[in-house]
Amino acid sequence: MPVRRLNHAVLRVTDVARASRFWQEALGMEVVSEVPGASFLRLPASGNHHDLGLFRGRGEPPLPGGIGLYHLAFEVADFDDLVDARSRLAEMGALTGESDHDASLSIYAADPDRIEFEVLWPVPSEHWGSQEGVVRPLDWVAAKQRWSARG
Repeated sequence: MPVRRLNHAVLRVTDVARASRFWQEALGMEVVSEVPGASFLRLPASGNHHDLGLFRGRGEPPLPGGIGLYHLAFEVADFDDLVDARSRLAEMGALTGESDHDASLSIYAADPDRIEFEVLWPVPSEHWGSQEGVVRPLDWVAAKQRWSARG
């Protein structure tokens, strides 16, 4: 039986309420359900019951680069949405990096428990180069000139 797609992710966090507020502010997620020790959130354009579950965990957050989940990746519809996400995450103090991967333009951030995530815009495939595994600095000036609908 083939798997169609990843339906949702569940994270263990130190403070469910704080994490829920973070994801609402960072990506505009909506709370679908809350129970003691857990919160379930959905992205506004999603058809899922929930896209992210938050459960109260025990202990300290993992060390950066340690064993476990590396990051979650969220896709936006267009380049200007990526620009908006970058601004919002920078204002929140959550932005940790940005990269041009040739096939996508990406920003990286971390939640209050240092769980990393990516927000990406997939570059149309006819514009992909021939390199694989590209990671280079994202040139925002050039990218805005090429991809922004805002001019």
